[in-house]
Amino acid sequence: MSSPPPKAVGSPSAGQSPRSAGQSPRSAKSDTPKSKDGFLPPEHWQLAAEEPLFSDENDGDDSDSYLGSLSDSTASLTSSVLAYRTIHGRTYHSERGNAQYWGSNDEAQKDNQDLYHHIQTLMLGDKLFLAPVDTSAISKVVDIGTGTGIWAIDFADAHPNVNVVGTDLSPSQPTWVPPNLEFHIDDCTQPWTFAPNSVDYIHIRFLNGSVQDWDALFAEAYRALKPGGILESMEPSAVLTSDDGTVEDTSALAEWGRLFHEAGRRSGRPFTVYEDGLQNKAMAAAGFKEITEIKKKCPLGGWPKDPKEKEIGQFGHLMIEQDSEGLVLFAANVLNGWSREQVAVYIAQVKRELRSGKKHAHYFQKIVWGRKPKA
Repeated sequence: MSSPPPKAVGSPSAGQSPRSAGQSPRSAKSDTPKSKDGFLPPEHWQLAAEEPLFSDENDGDDSDSYLGSLSDSTASLTSSVLAYRTIHGRTYHSERGNAQYWGSNDEAQKDNQDLYHHIQTLMLGDKLFLAPVDTSAISKVVDIGTGTGIWAIDFADAHPNVNVVGTDLSPSQPTWVPPNLEFHIDDCTQPWTFAPNSVDYIHIRFLNGSVQDWDALFAEAYRALKPGGILESMEPSAVLTSDDGTVEDTSALAEWGRLFHEAGRRSGRPFTVYEDGLQNKAMAAAGFKEITEIKKKCPLGGWPKDPKEKEIGQFGHLMIEQDSEGLVLFAANVLNGWSREQVAVYIAQVKRELRSGKKHAHYFQKIVWGRKPKA
């Protein structure tokens, strides 16, 4: 049986108002002291839930209409599921070698993975990759951490002359796929099974918080690539911020980055890939040349005026609305020790802030590629 959320520290006893108790009302917008781990305390989110975000806040949430229309466009993929770890009713990847992935792998999170793919494609200008890959002159492509397989499926459909392999920890991919595509269940943090000098292009994305040793990961990619082959890595920052100060340090959106950064510190699998420049460093250490980096600024929410940026932000908001628990639960509950009730209160505040339309949140992402020197 779940225990009730902890009582806000410093709140007056029953029947007393803050003033009758001889105290000033507390506010979530005041300078709340953080814990030794850098988090705002649980009572902060309880106070925040009781306060208006803005003086003219409208609880009608005009954003609900676009959330409903976007939700109608998503579809679930059917897949066979083996034995997974279960945390509060959510399934996660089975322990396999040193494998650990922080996101859930059940149906709700699979839908979110497909939404993320759509966001990525929009962000890349309706492209599947940015690296200078000559698709007419290659024969084999590997997608590491393929998830539902949607990127690999799209690439295989677009390039029937290329053999495509997608690898992942879980069999979350559909059965019916293009004839030039196959999926392998594998742990990319272990030695790869691909023959040396056998792959033309390797695509890796969204492994933030899942890899202990990026040097070792990219060394395996270097070994598998043919001379002249290309590795492309796409990783977002977990930090949500704003240019106009609407994402304050005491907001739930600002807490998002702190939550994941601390989870990465505790697990030994960093969520600071973007901040620490790990993609570039690991490619250089492996021996890649012509290393190129592109930074992208990605809105979260429907606040941008530019139609394309607005669409990207709306789909990101839909990911949060559909299954923010699947994104947060493992990092917050298992790695950082938050109770299920604390997670629920925090998630509710994240959604509330995004629905207001007045938190102009964004995050950054790096797309980095490098080429294995020709013999």
